[in-house]
Amino acid sequence: MSPDLVTKVADVLDEATRTGTPCAPVRGLLPEGDIETAYAVQRLHVERGVAAGRRLVGRKIGLTSPAVQRQLGVGQPDFGALFADMAVGEGEPVPAGRLLQPKVEAEVALVLASDLPYRDPTVADLLRATAFALPALEIVDSRIADWDITIVDTVADNASCGLFVLGGTPVPLDRVDLRGVRMTLARNGETVSQGTGADCLGSPLTAARWLAATLAGLGDPLRAGDIVLTGALGPMAVAAEGDEFTARIEGLGTVGVAFATEGAGA
Repeated sequence: MSPDLVTKVADVLDEATRTGTPCAPVRGLLPEGDIETAYAVQRLHVERGVAAGRRLVGRKIGLTSPAVQRQLGVGQPDFGALFADMAVGEGEPVPAGRLLQPKVEAEVALVLASDLPYRDPTVADLLRATAFALPALEIVDSRIADWDITIVDTVADNASCGLFVLGGTPVPLDRVDLRGVRMTLARNGETVSQGTGADCLGSPLTAARWLAATLAGLGDPLRAGDIVLTGALGPMAVAAEGDEFTARIEGLGTVGVAFATEGAGA
């Protein structure tokens, strides 16, 4: 793994963010299928963010859909980092131009009450460590032009993280069957995505357990207070200026977000 190469790829992605102009796929800069180096690029992105004063508040899980895994030719999910400045409050519009190519997906979010340091966590460990669940929207974004991505591109690009929205009513895990929950996502009142908890690696808990084991194995375990976005419950939907999204997840409630139009509030 070349540190110079890692820096070069991170710089390309940072420039796309800074200028608001998507870049060409970065897989052409990396050895073919080199997920390890792609994660090194992601780690540098996180280190730069922390050094700049951004606060790390959790992780997101991506590629939890078997269909998307088949599309990208992989057999595993991936993960990215969540910063506090990526959180959007309900009722707080996403400013026009904040993101490059936003899409919205509905997920279950877990908030941890204690650390998960185990390399082989059980579901019981995860249940004990989780304070509560919330309905969530992840607004994914890609610095790669036209979403022309492979697993290497999205991992390097912080798992295509953009922003996220959390619902405001916490639900203890003993009050909801996360595998069986049904989700409906509407854009401007029209249903654009549906799914269940089972569509997320079989269960959001399975996805969260994978993440906990993976991060513990890397020496960077999930910690008390972390937010975990466990992965999409259904297909993502393209977002445009003026769009309003609402997700309803059985047992967890609703969560929504609106995208401002250019010049709104001026």
